[in-house]
Amino acid sequence: MSGRILVVDDNKVIRQLIRVNLELEGFEVVTAADGAECLDVVHHVRPDVVTLDVVMPRLNGLHTAARLRSDPRTSDIPIAIVSACTQGDVDNGESVGVDAFLAKPFEPTELVRTVGMLVREGRQRERGPEYGADDGGGDGAERAAAGGGIGLVEAGGDAEPAARPGA
Repeated sequence: MSGRILVVDDNKVIRQLIRVNLELEGFEVVTAADGAECLDVVHHVRPDVVTLDVVMPRLNGLHTAARLRSDPRTSDIPIAIVSACTQGDVDNGESVGVDAFLAKPFEPTELVRTVGMLVREGRQRERGPEYGADDGGGDGAERAAAGGGIGLVEAGGDAEPAARPGA
């Protein structure tokens, strides 16, 4: 698997844990310590996916996601929240266009699978819908994210799609 991932977390140990797990699967990883640093480097890094913690100094993950979505240069980059998040965070993330959620503590296999799925989804967005649609396979998180919704992946590997308005 390949792709460039921008990992944003204020905890150095968590950043390194995410980095190692993704690099072992062939991803290129760039890190940032908070949302403000993310916004400073995202245009230079040009990542395929951004992972964000919610609680960070200077600029939290949800505000960072909103800023990424409001900038035409970054609006199509898939975003995954990797955080111990509340239902309120999920709801707020959904409202700003977050693509997937992974609850801390996360299973490394779930992290890799979610990020890989978002890389593929982002590439399909770039090519347009005629280059493939979701085949209906995968778990709830993959189907939710592939459909543009929110996937909430609980630790332990149980995937449940989060509630979506109108769903």
